[in-house]
Amino acid sequence: MISPSTIDQVFETARVEEVIGDFVQLKKAGSNFKGLSPFSDERSPSFMVSPVKQIWKDFSSGKGGNVVAFLMEHEHFTYPEAIKYLAKKYNIEVEETEQSNEQKERANERESLYLVSEFANKYFQNILHKTDQGKSIGLSYFKERGFTIETIKKFDLGYSLNEWQAFTDEALKQGYNIDYLEKTGLTIIKDDKRFDRFKGRVMFPIKSMSGRVLGFGGRILINDKKAAKYVNSPESDIYHKSKVLYGIYHAKQSIAKEDNCYLVEGYTDVIQFHQTGIKNVVSSSGTALTSEQIRLINRLTKNITVLFDGDAAGMRASLRGIDLILEQGMNVKVCTFPEGEDPDSFAKQNTLEELSLYLEGNAKDFIQFKASVLFEESKNDPIKKAETVRDIVNSISKIPDRIKKEIYVQECARIMDISEEVLFSTLAQINKKEFQEENKQYQKEQKAFEVIKHQQPVKKVDIQYVLERKIIEVLLLYGNRTEDFEDLVLKENDKGELILEPVIHKAKVFEKVFLDLQDDEMEFTNSQFKTLYYTIIDKLNQNPDFELKNFVNVVDTEIANEITTILMEDERYALDNWNRMNIFPKEKTHSVAQLVSETILSLRVFLIDQKVKEFQGETIQNKKDTNRNILEEVKDYSGLKMLLSRKLNRVL
Repeated sequence: MISPSTIDQVFETARVEEVIGDFVQLKKAGSNFKGLSPFSDERSPSFMVSPVKQIWKDFSSGKGGNVVAFLMEHEHFTYPEAIKYLAKKYNIEVEETEQSNEQKERANERESLYLVSEFANKYFQNILHKTDQGKSIGLSYFKERGFTIETIKKFDLGYSLNEWQAFTDEALKQGYNIDYLEKTGLTIIKDDKRFDRFKGRVMFPIKSMSGRVLGFGGRILINDKKAAKYVNSPESDIYHKSKVLYGIYHAKQSIAKEDNCYLVEGYTDVIQFHQTGIKNVVSSSGTALTSEQIRLINRLTKNITVLFDGDAAGMRASLRGIDLILEQGMNVKVCTFPEGEDPDSFAKQNTLEELSLYLEGNAKDFIQFKASVLFEESKNDPIKKAETVRDIVNSISKIPDRIKKEIYVQECARIMDISEEVLFSTLAQINKKEFQEENKQYQKEQKAFEVIKHQQPVKKVDIQYVLERKIIEVLLLYGNRTEDFEDLVLKENDKGELILEPVIHKAKVFEKVFLDLQDDEMEFTNSQFKTLYYTIIDKLNQNPDFELKNFVNVVDTEIANEITTILMEDERYALDNWNRMNIFPKEKTHSVAQLVSETILSLRVFLIDQKVKEFQGETIQNKKDTNRNILEEVKDYSGLKMLLSRKLNRVL
């Protein structure tokens, strides 16, 4: 268990914009920050972070909350793990009791997979640095590659003993479940026999953006034609190779700072670049580049530089990944190394200044690179040249931005010595074909939607829900503020007529709301709002210095999400950049008293309507024996409604 004092210190110290900024590229939007949603595929920002309120809201997925809620949603942390992560980030000492074997067993399956992977990571490092076999084989290999001890420790490199079940035996001895050892792929079970997957290999832990160990890559060091040179962890609940980039944990801050990401192919490419001094580099770990991996980079920067070695065949195969990058609306450059060199060897042989100058001088725009690679093969063959041109135009068609498309068409026309008209015509054909395919898909979806539409009745707006929610919003935003409230009191004028006369008095917003609702004996019908209402009133009564961010931290996840949604609703205007068009949404703070009075009066009018409808229902059912008292009640309520409506119109 983590002590309450540690949790309080973490919440007081952690800044939501700093923590989320490690995972998402945030841009200033008024007093807030905005960025692309890390929970859905989008090109326009719908993710908002409020430094003032210390909360975030993702309008595309509906998720929201405080800094801990983000880590639990994004990194699938448990609550204690999120607290530990923040404590580590802000150098806060964590007070807790050690986790027992019984607690390990009680942990849920996903968490158990993380625990096993973390144990394996420490085990392999220990073998590398503290055993004779690890030092003589594993450590020697890394040193031969030019890695320093500091770099080896930074990337948690390790070694798995060349024994059939050394790791498995140690894990079982430490109390880890064989099921989770098998599910992570660390142990292979065949015919009731257990053996280590990574036997006799140097180990590269693969980490998430937050630094959690998801899986491993292992390289064999002996010449064995039957064994694969590299072996990766199999797919599991925590490791999906298509969604992971090697080195992203160490590179994320540099990628955001440099506003560029270098993309390489192997583990050692990443490590060697990092050691040389270029840290904004990641690897797809030998797998074909995927949309999920690109979106991971897209959260941090719009610019990718793809690095290829001198192998022409490998370059052609990798060109397919460029189209995926373009589809995400990103800017792509390509840099190749001299023949026989790869990013690892080139970085090893050059200083930081030499490597930086080479990358800067040799990084070409994708259109120049693709044209130069393909043009060399087709310059003497008209048919191949036509195919090359179509290939390049096909890549241009993937770009969502129309201005960029036109510029690239002009560039392609210059390089390939062909008229712009022909290229624009080809581009139009490709776009038309894609549009037709998309339209077919849209028609199918529309048909399916029509079926659902006819099956389901249109849902009516729940007015009471909206008004109760508005009261909670008022309390959360302005509960502790003191305002001048105008109460309208019925008085006789000189002519003996009843008129509404304004009476001004000062009061705290929460007191005004509480007294008005109590006078009418109004109860919330929504159980969640009811809980929230009494909790907020109680907190404000007990603590004059009540802070909203502390309140979000102590309620359960469901209520915290509802609070975040309410508080961030108005902030979404900043996502649309209305200010650029000289449209300035009015801030509620200019008329808080009016908002409070309007909301309460509207709820009272609505409840009176409901009461009158109840009486009308009773009258219809008992036509023969209409109760005079009911008619009197209806008359009284109708008179009260007229009075409240006059007050409401005055407020409006």
